[in-house]
Amino acid sequence: MYRLFSWEHSYFSGKVRAYLRFKQRHGALGDGYEDILASPDLIQGLLIPRSGSGAVPQIEAPDGTWVQDSSDIIDFVEARHPEAPVVPDPVTRPRQCVAAYLLELLGDEWMVVPGFWERWYFSEDGRAPSHRGFNEQQWGAVLAPGAPGDARRAAGAGFFEAAFGISTSRSEPRGVYAGLVHLGCDGEMEDAWQASQHRLLQHLEAHFSQHDFVLGGTPSLADYGLLASLYAHLYRDAVAGFALRTHFPIVCEWVERTNGEGALNARLETQKLYSLDADGELVARVATSDDGAWLEDDAIPETLAPVLEVFFEEMWPVLSDACDVLSAFIASDTHEAGGELPGKTFTATPGFEQHQTGQGALTHSFELGGKTGRRMVVPYQMWMLQRFESAMGRATATAEGEKAVRSWLSGFARGEELLELSSRLEGCRVRKEGALLYSCD
Repeated sequence: MYRLFSWEHSYFSGKVRAYLRFKQRHGALGDGYEDILASPDLIQGLLIPRSGSGAVPQIEAPDGTWVQDSSDIIDFVEARHPEAPVVPDPVTRPRQCVAAYLLELLGDEWMVVPGFWERWYFSEDGRAPSHRGFNEQQWGAVLAPGAPGDARRAAGAGFFEAAFGISTSRSEPRGVYAGLVHLGCDGEMEDAWQASQHRLLQHLEAHFSQHDFVLGGTPSLADYGLLASLYAHLYRDAVAGFALRTHFPIVCEWVERTNGEGALNARLETQKLYSLDADGELVARVATSDDGAWLEDDAIPETLAPVLEVFFEEMWPVLSDACDVLSAFIASDTHEAGGELPGKTFTATPGFEQHQTGQGALTHSFELGGKTGRRMVVPYQMWMLQRFESAMGRATATAEGEKAVRSWLSGFARGEELLELSSRLEGCRVRKEGALLYSCD
């Protein structure tokens, strides 16, 4: 069996767990998988020695291979278990393929900011409503598994103070609170980030009113990318979860469906809906929309266009600017060609703080919702763009595919710039070795 090392409250664990459940439901995962709580002793004694990283999620494959990072995990499993694919074929479905990778990027690297803000803003001292108690409990379940409930909560509370300085989160931000500032979500910008999230949720509510998944009636990589934020940080957390259920109930239904656990009302793609025939016998039909499949003829749902516009209007300008900043840093005397770069961390990477904070060489200004802020450059996002570039190359390898993708992207502001992504990445390409990132020689 595969072994998944995860936490229920982890942003990217939710993405991988739901994906593995999908593969297992379709009998496409061999002997299946076991979900293992990544307790501190397992992180220190097993995960770090095997993978070099203590971050979750991680998987151990049946052959003993260790893979860390949600996108790497999905790539690894898809290559070895191609049945019931979650990535549309780039030759026959080039637009859907590109859209799936694009929305995974949006979910992974843009929605993470308001997602983390929702969790930690409502955990600060003096917030009303507050879900700090719930978060103390869910973190304590990892830090002190098997201990009595009050001891688990106390472990979470102690960790929040020691690691995050939660009682001085506004005056002396540390840990996740510092990370929010580093990513441009400070006191001046948090309203703009929340508005961005609400805009996206409104568009998703409209889309999932018509289609049960992003591309139709069965999930894709896009669904799992979007689920990361919406499951762990919005759906599960108490204050954010109440707001999500109150204002976006159809998105909540999609979360339950995509998460794939106890989804009788939400309807899984493997379930059936039943009616009675004239003889009173049960007659089954496909439970999900669009006959339980991605839309035919490589069609992109019209209701998905506003969701994609969030990427092109908000995220792409930031990524494009970050390419310039990282290119200049790599070319400078500060950096040695082929040397280490900041990793995939929510805060400035240790050793790079002077570059990723303040007016450092790896920071840049950005605009969101009519406001201007400053945020750090995250080289991991260049790696994600390279991954997207590879998918784009496969999707546009034929004249027909190139024409289809170009005509579709031309409908978005700056959309056709993605066809020139290889040129945009020149000078800021990175290579990934486990959890570490390096510039290309």
